[in-house]
Amino acid sequence: MSGQERTLGRRRFLGYVLAAGTLTVAAELGESVTPSRAEAAVPSLPEPSEVYDLNDLLTDAALLTANLISIQINADGTASFALPRAEVGQGITTSSAMLVAEELDLPLDRVRITLADARPELLFNQLTGGSNTTISTYTPIRVAAAVARVRLLEAAADVLGEAVSNLTSSAGVITSRSGASVGYGELAVKAASKTTVGVTVTLKDPSKFTVIGTPRSRIDARDAVTGRKQFAMDLDIPGALPTMICRPPTINGTVRSVQNLATVQAMPGITDVVAVSTGVAVRGRTFGQCIDAVRALQVSWGPGTEDSASDATVLQDLREAELPLVVPPLPLLTKAVDKRFTFHFASNSALEPNGAVADVRGDSAEIWAALKSPVVAQEQIAAQLGLPVAAVTVHVVQGGGSFGRKLFFDAALEAAEVSKAMGKPVKLMWHRTDDFRQGRTHPMATSRVRATYSLGQVLSFEQRHTSVATDFSHGLGEIITALAAKLPVGDLGFSETIFTLTQQTPYQFGVTTQLLNEVDKGFNTGSMRNIYSPNVRCAQELIVDQLAKGMGKDPYHFRRDFLKDARARAVLDKVAAVGSWGRSMPAGTAQGIAVHPEYHGFVAVLAEIDCRPQTTGRQIPDAYTGPRVTKVVCAVEVGLAVNPRGLEAQMMGGIMDGIAITLSSGLHLQNGHFLEGSWDNYFYTRQWNTPPELQITVMPPTTGKPGGAGELAVAGTMAAVACAYGRATGTLPTTFPINHDGPLGFDPLPTVPPVPASPTDGLSRAY
Repeated sequence: MSGQERTLGRRRFLGYVLAAGTLTVAAELGESVTPSRAEAAVPSLPEPSEVYDLNDLLTDAALLTANLISIQINADGTASFALPRAEVGQGITTSSAMLVAEELDLPLDRVRITLADARPELLFNQLTGGSNTTISTYTPIRVAAAVARVRLLEAAADVLGEAVSNLTSSAGVITSRSGASVGYGELAVKAASKTTVGVTVTLKDPSKFTVIGTPRSRIDARDAVTGRKQFAMDLDIPGALPTMICRPPTINGTVRSVQNLATVQAMPGITDVVAVSTGVAVRGRTFGQCIDAVRALQVSWGPGTEDSASDATVLQDLREAELPLVVPPLPLLTKAVDKRFTFHFASNSALEPNGAVADVRGDSAEIWAALKSPVVAQEQIAAQLGLPVAAVTVHVVQGGGSFGRKLFFDAALEAAEVSKAMGKPVKLMWHRTDDFRQGRTHPMATSRVRATYSLGQVLSFEQRHTSVATDFSHGLGEIITALAAKLPVGDLGFSETIFTLTQQTPYQFGVTTQLLNEVDKGFNTGSMRNIYSPNVRCAQELIVDQLAKGMGKDPYHFRRDFLKDARARAVLDKVAAVGSWGRSMPAGTAQGIAVHPEYHGFVAVLAEIDCRPQTTGRQIPDAYTGPRVTKVVCAVEVGLAVNPRGLEAQMMGGIMDGIAITLSSGLHLQNGHFLEGSWDNYFYTRQWNTPPELQITVMPPTTGKPGGAGELAVAGTMAAVACAYGRATGTLPTTFPINHDGPLGFDPLPTVPPVPASPTDGLSRAY
């Protein structure tokens, strides 16, 4: 056990017993980690994100209200915790339950985790993003649970007539040396307090962990696979009928008029049709009837924000906005690698369609949705409706995916607007085509990189990342920073801050600079999984391969020689060993390797790719005949993995994301709209191009506390796959996804009507 682990485990913390009928406790506190550094011949100065990153910022902001998060012991012996974050598939309800179970000595299946409603008093402490949940809640949840355990022991001492030192707790039961015992449920009321009092506790030493750090299955797994798990569209809210919106043919177009309003209102099952700010809303008995009505509407549309935009025009704007590189190669003394990379738009559509339920009355409103920034959602919905914030109740429902999409509450805001306009409860769902064409996207970007080198050393490394503007209008989860992010210069400042606090170069490359410039605010963008990192790191690692080639070095050994951090070298060494780096492979196939640091965690990925013509008769769509990743080896080190099985699952998902955005899944922009309209023509990684060999190693604990993990594998995988492609083909890839400029491979859906007919032959399109 490291000294750092011992220190954290033995420190004393202040928690609170809250005034309540049964034992209810709360806590506060948090810390940060400073990374270690390695020496090199031409060392680089520490970058801001190496010293203080976005995760540190979010964690410190959450500390202000950590004592408002509480755990309650119930009369049946269970513990309840309303997690002030959004569960959207990442498994945080399970890892949070593990923290409670560990410090309470309670079986995991006796911990009840729910999602907290929007609580404005939590300020920055209810934002789910930046892989921050486990980091920021790790200590407060443990402290609260430890306070509960201390109070239960004190109550048990009174009941059993024993000194606290003679009692032990296990599996929700407190036992004395004489063998007498009493359950937590029997003590819940007695251990409660009529007033709020402070309690000092010592957390369990990591050497005594029996839950934290052990692989556990998700606590909601059975409900998920049996169909009992409920999402927003599964809720049975009285009077809330299916509702959809007929959206414009171009991005952010507006309604001028509806020609056949009466006809559509008379269609079977349709109860209401009304124009709203984003289109024309229809409410009906079934979603199928809503789709029929949307397709039947004849709407005169006003212009959108990007009507004349296409891939070529946006790319031209980006290149014209690139910031200059300032370190030229010196003739005869240095050599340089200088490349520009293009990253096309990518869809931020989650597996679960965007949706929300709203019931707006004259003096109140109630909203149900998967929300990662529920406080600012509540505040902006209240402002839109002209109601006090206290009159708007926002329930956070578990979501079926997000990857940044649910940071935005478009559907909740729309549902509230529609419910108010109709005067009825609505269950609003976006059509899948809505999400692809009007939803959030990862912005198109270019990344120009120049590195100079001489005598076996890298002397400078410059990166100029130019992007369509990323929308950060959710702020840090509350109204003040959300409004600041919308100001004419505030949005640029927000983007620059996020970029600076997330991007870094893990190598000693001399004078290192990374700068961002953003253009064009007319697109609906968002913090798609990993924000800037996949594009930035992919460009970096491709240049690293070129540097290794120019210096006549092996890509793996070159990286190892220049890495700053020993933890980064450890994950790199692991994938090289497990993946048999350097093994002989047929022509047209190759290995690629990459490292990615993020939020005090590290990942290394080794990918093998087959770029030979596909003549093996694989069952794949005719539209996709490109390269296939055949093997991925991943090593991840996050300091302390609370749930190694959950971390492994996160890496699997990130790997599939990384493969997709490298090879096959991107959006084509033409005349103000995206051509892709659903998953059947947006080629995300699926069964037929998932690597048959996938091995993930969760490295042993190093720091004694968790680092960020939710997005870690995306950038590492994109970079490794791109490097493998370059080595297999002998051609450096500079446009992503790699298939973007090839044949389209599908017939685009028309923009009018805006959605296709409801499918009746789903099996015929199954791949």
